[in-house]
Amino acid sequence: MSLIKHLFVDVFVAGSETTSSTLEWAMTELLRNPEKLTSAQTELHQVIGKGKQIEEADISRLPYLQAVLKETFRLHPTVPLLLPRTAGEDFIIGGFTIPKGAQVLINAYAIGRDPSIWDHPDRFVPERFLGSNIDVRGQNFELIPFGSGRRICPGLPLATRMLPLMLGSLVNMFSWRLEDGVTPDNMSMEDKFGLTVQRAQSLKAVPVPI
Repeated sequence: MSLIKHLFVDVFVAGSETTSSTLEWAMTELLRNPEKLTSAQTELHQVIGKGKQIEEADISRLPYLQAVLKETFRLHPTVPLLLPRTAGEDFIIGGFTIPKGAQVLINAYAIGRDPSIWDHPDRFVPERFLGSNIDVRGQNFELIPFGSGRRICPGLPLATRMLPLMLGSLVNMFSWRLEDGVTPDNMSMEDKFGLTVQRAQSLKAVPVPI
């Protein structure tokens, strides 16, 4: 019974904190880049209707909203070092020998900001994913915030459903402004490491109903 309790605590804590952190980073990037927020709102207003709540069936009709989340996953993977793997046998990759039994950590954060893969890797550019087949389901190794293979994050289906619903509803039902004298130019983008990588300072924004 004790083992089951600990398992459920891990599931709920990991599932809720990673989702809330990603949502906060997505809102941060949109408020820091007002033109991207306007593009997302325009798409939602045209497809869903201004001020209406988004439904799960609408997600496939919102490519820009999906692109915003992919770009957030690229820049701000909540678990930057994926769950460790153990090499089952000796193998060579990139000219390096990985011995059998070695623990291997995949740095999703570094992959997402690799200039040899991404143009302007430090910029928030959702448009890079429009018309692209790159997905987050573990088949495109340049974007693997949930990992890949048999040990891919079991929370992927939940995240890919809930995040568009939450972000889309916030963007479509409210206008947003920063408070405490913060502007897009002086927003803090520092992060802190815990169970997930979160903003060092919580995002403070004021919603205005549409």
